[in-house]
Amino acid sequence: MTTSLVKDAAGMDKVVLREPLGATAQVHLYGGQVTSWKNERGEELLFLSCKAIFKPPKAIRGGIPVCFPQFSNLGTLEQHGFARNRVWAIDTDPPPILNSSGSGSCSSNKNSTVDLILKSSEDAWPHSFEVRMRVTLKRGGDLAQTIRVRNTNTDNKSFSFTIALHTYFSVSDINEVRIEGLETLEYMDNLQQRKRFTEQGDSITFDGEVDKVYLGAPTKIAIVDHEKKRTIVVKKEGFPDAVVWNPWDKRAKAMSDFGDDEYLHMVCVEPAVIETPITLKPGEEWRGRQELSAVPSSYCSGQLDPGKVLQGK
Repeated sequence: MTTSLVKDAAGMDKVVLREPLGATAQVHLYGGQVTSWKNERGEELLFLSCKAIFKPPKAIRGGIPVCFPQFSNLGTLEQHGFARNRVWAIDTDPPPILNSSGSGSCSSNKNSTVDLILKSSEDAWPHSFEVRMRVTLKRGGDLAQTIRVRNTNTDNKSFSFTIALHTYFSVSDINEVRIEGLETLEYMDNLQQRKRFTEQGDSITFDGEVDKVYLGAPTKIAIVDHEKKRTIVVKKEGFPDAVVWNPWDKRAKAMSDFGDDEYLHMVCVEPAVIETPITLKPGEEWRGRQELSAVPSSYCSGQLDPGKVLQGK
């Protein structure tokens, strides 16, 4: 397992993670953003727009942007907050990540890992905080992110925030994709002034723009790609909500950093905290985690069946 700091073609710092079977991941310090995740065959599993701009202050379109301390326009800050437009630092001495029993957890030497940190700046937000993120490429190619937010205010003031890992997945054809695990859930439809509805279908499929926030989403969500015969499983902890987004054709054409037809080859499925913001008192810390894995899809009655994946079988 190796980790190296290199420059990209634009001269920006990024960390490259490698595991022995050939899987890789790349994390740009700008935005603390994962911008590539490839399996052992070199297939890219994340979507990155061909028009993505790797230059501050523009956010990088694709990969896994960190939306903090505000999701979307749900507040007074810039769209999706400022974390994705700041340069993070490599955290050379991160505190241990406490597990549910309260004991410390360190990264295994069988994994390739980088720890990043983003600290408060007065021009961004009137609070003192630390955001720490550990990105781990596991042996076998699974990708994990653990993110921690700590209130470091010294004036006894609490603060609240929303947060999401705005994950863009690469798909063969959005018309051949379905999302499993969100059936029957209540959701807010951002295309209808955040009105609430209940998901009626057996799965989520796409024939137009989708921008939904699913409330009380399960810990596992499956993205089934019929053409690639592949299922990507999103496992999440600490994120009660999940966002599903595809801009479709009209909105895609209106975005300067997004190709006109690229909506066909991407879908966002994002672990998030949106409906009920997190509130931290000084000294308190919140933690969230997602783990991504790609597995071959199986067939059942002529249809892709990720049920066994969602059930952990």
